[in-house]
Amino acid sequence: MSYIVDTLDNLVHQTAFFNLTWGNYVMIAVACFFLYLAIAKEFEPLLLLPIAFGMLLVNIYPDIIAAPGTDGTAGGLLYYFYVLDEYAILPSLIFMGVGAMTDFGPLIANPKSFWLGAAAQFGIFAAYFGAIALGFNDKAAAAISIIGGADGPTSIFLAGKLGQTNLLGPIAVAAYSYMSLVPIIQPPIMKLLTTEKERKIKMAQLRPVSKLEKILFPIIVTIVVCMILPTTAPLIGMLMLGNLFKESGVVRQLTETASNALMYIVVILLGTSVGATTSAEAFLNVSTLKIVALGLIAFAFGTAAGVIFGKIMCVATRGKVNPLIGSAGVSAVPMAARVSQKVGAEADPTNFLLMHAMGPNVAGVIGTAVVAGTFMAIFGIF
Repeated sequence: MSYIVDTLDNLVHQTAFFNLTWGNYVMIAVACFFLYLAIAKEFEPLLLLPIAFGMLLVNIYPDIIAAPGTDGTAGGLLYYFYVLDEYAILPSLIFMGVGAMTDFGPLIANPKSFWLGAAAQFGIFAAYFGAIALGFNDKAAAAISIIGGADGPTSIFLAGKLGQTNLLGPIAVAAYSYMSLVPIIQPPIMKLLTTEKERKIKMAQLRPVSKLEKILFPIIVTIVVCMILPTTAPLIGMLMLGNLFKESGVVRQLTETASNALMYIVVILLGTSVGATTSAEAFLNVSTLKIVALGLIAFAFGTAAGVIFGKIMCVATRGKVNPLIGSAGVSAVPMAARVSQKVGAEADPTNFLLMHAMGPNVAGVIGTAVVAGTFMAIFGIF
């Protein structure tokens, strides 16, 4: 009888209920809320669902991301996924998939979009100086600042390169969360900074872009950007390689693999491993709260800067540019462009801004990678 009692007692004490802290329960609740947003509200479920489930798993069973023991014992399953983040493998593959899925035509047709993409990077520098003011060192501040571009892969890439792996989890979760919440965060800022008349502006149709232009663009951008900032090669190189797959028209199988099967596999691995970095011990602290707050402020600043520069271009072109497309200068492709379209359509259902907004959106992806490369060059990282 005592054997049965002892066995049952051991089994009961092996359950998670006897090992979790109050912090774990808080994070489990947060994970369930994210799952609700992903499933019920469909807020970028491809990103939010695996992140939320990784968050759920690690707070029920923390050893799922445990590092290998010094005695040769294996690490947790998600630890090996996470190593692919640390070595910038998954972020680079994400960029290749984005390139294979994205049409750079709107940016080629309207090169002025680069200015809107550049303006939206203001949020990154606002976050950098804000992080310095809050007591983070310069490398940590640089890693945190990329959240302002709403670019999850680049945030992970730079944090790893700058040796800020202790902050990688909060940075990545904040960046991907704000990417997912673009439809909630951006519209109030866009409406606050524009008039109804400005939101109703219809832009002229973009000129047709030839196949030769589309083929030359990724090659030229790779040469120019990587010659100036070689450290951007893993991101810019993979982004442009994926796009060259698409535009060359001679490697259809590679294009389909990069934009579908490979992309979805990488999203699963990256999302769950990022979510698994949010154990209560690592996430529920003052530094994390600072990072999350800085990310939100930076993203808001980036959106506002893009819209304001869009208003300047509107005045300079005598009303030919709708300022709403400036908000798409952040790196959340194509979510930010869709938001520009949605807000514009609310003012005038016949207004079609999506293709115009894709120009700044693509420029924002390139711009954020360039800023990351600039930080790496400043700190002497190769």
